[in-house]
This record gives sequence, structure tokens and C-alpha cells, in this order.
Amino acid sequence: MRRSKEPPEHGDGPAGPVLDLRRVRQFVVLAETLNFRRAAERLHIAQPPLSVSIQKLESELGVRLFERGGAGGVSLTPSGQAALADARRLLFHSAQLREVAAAAAAGSGGALRVGFVGSTTHGVLQRIVRLFRAEYPAVELVLKESTSIHITAQVAAGELDVGVVRTPLMASAQVSLTPLLSERFIAALPMGNALAQRPELRLEDLAGESFVFYGPTEAAGLHAMAMLACQLAGFLPRVTQEATQVQTVLSLVESGLGVALVPMITQHTPNPRIAYRRIADLPEAADIGLALALHADRPSAAAQRFRQVAAHALGAA
Repeated sequence: MRRSKEPPEHGDGPAGPVLDLRRVRQFVVLAETLNFRRAAERLHIAQPPLSVSIQKLESELGVRLFERGGAGGVSLTPSGQAALADARRLLFHSAQLREVAAAAAAGSGGALRVGFVGSTTHGVLQRIVRLFRAEYPAVELVLKESTSIHITAQVAAGELDVGVVRTPLMASAQVSLTPLLSERFIAALPMGNALAQRPELRLEDLAGESFVFYGPTEAAGLHAMAMLACQLAGFLPRVTQEATQVQTVLSLVESGLGVALVPMITQHTPNPRIAYRRIADLPEAADIGLALALHADRPSAAAQRFRQVAAHALGAA
């Protein structure tokens, strides 16, 4: 009768046995001391178990690593000499693996995937990243620009660890939000527009202008707040162009295609072809802001550290 093949023992397979790192460490110590008694003392074990362990390692490898001598002395065989350097490297990399895993679990190592909206590049993102890199240099930051709606969806799905998003959010997702800053709209006008000559504007001053507006789907929060501001001022904006990202809105304003309501932080990056003007009567109901989005149930340790650093960098509570 044909017998079924037995499964390999101790993790043996086509690639050979899985080495016990404890035995590899004992091999290295014995190779350095060349004496069972001294090696056992350094390893804090008895000599007989050490001898048995070395024999098992030699059996697993299928070669003799040591020639036994008198009084517990040994010498390395050619196979033992050839294996010593790789054994040391194996121990070094196993120690590195433990350190990397522990650092990632503690939030001080590993990779952190950060989504951000384009308007944060007007100073906010740089401030957070600079401080985080200074405090946690071993964490690799992987930055990805997107829209708030996509970022929150990716954080909820575990595809991003943290997101810097625009508020208010007009979609639901399994994320927790930490407010970072609150800000207001300002008017962005082509430099040749007559209203650019005024030091300050009222919303009704913009009623007759062509508007570059935010897309109602991809930039729903900014669209809703800008539309609300105009309606509270008593008019519906005449929208001639739409865009998703604030930077694209500004590019269209620069091209002379209309005026726009943009976040205050955009004026921190001056453009000689765009005039930024404060709006004196902007209602508080139309305030916007930035927030940090983390997974609602299982934020990573690094993401939580990023949240702490971001709150500190921006003076948030």
C-alpha cells in the first residue's frame, strides 16, 4: 500500500529547516569563545544543554561546525568558519526586525501615509511636517494630495493613516476629526479687476461678478459654504467656471476668468496677478477650517503622534 507523505517536522520543507535563532546565537558565542564552559557562562546556561543545542544545529545544517578538543575546547571547521559571518548578519537583522516592529507599534518608526488637500501647502502642511520630522525622524512620511472626500474615504478604508482635510465635510465616513484651525473666506480677484483697487470688500460688491466656484461633488464642503455666504448676502453667484482644488480655482482667477472665495491661508503665498481682499461682512455661518482625520476605531500609533504634533504646530486644543 502506498503511504501518504508525512508533513515535514519543525517547519522543514523544500528550502530546508527553519533555523532557531537561539541556536544561531549560541553558535556565534561558542565560535567567539571556542570553549563550551566559557560560552555557557556568557549565555547563562548549563554546558550540557549548550552541547545538545549545537549538535542539533549541526544536524539541521547537515555539516559539522566545530571540531571538539579536550577540556571543552573546540575549533571551527571550514563549514563553521564559512557560516559565522552569515550567522552574525542573521542575528543583526533579526534584532533590527524586532526594533523596527517595536518602533512601528510605538509610533516612532515605520511608515505613515498622509493625505492632504492642496490648500494646506500654503504653510500649514510644511509647519506640521517640519515639526513631525524633527520629533520622529525614523518615521517615513508618504504624502498624497487629494480631495477631502477621497481622503476621508481612504482613511476609513485603511488606505491612508491620517488626512488633513477641509471642513465642513459633506459626506459620512468612519473617521474621527480633530479641528486644527478655523478660518474665513477672502475674495480673490484678477489684479486688473476694478474691485482690486479697494482695500476691503463687502459680499454684495461681488454680486455682479463672474465666479470661479468649487465643484458641488468633489469639493462639496467649500461649495456649500461659499454658496451659503453669497445667499446670506442676498444673491446667487453667477458661476462661469468650476474646479475641485483651491489651487486650480486660483489659477482660473489669475487667468481673468472670474473672482472667487478662497481660504485665508492662500494669501500667505502671494501672487502678483491676484489681489486678495478681506470681506468685511462675511457671516460666521460660512466659516471653514482644517481638520485631521484618523480612523475612528483603529488609528495607528504613528497617526496619533501625528495628530499631537499637528495640534501643537497649529496651536489647536
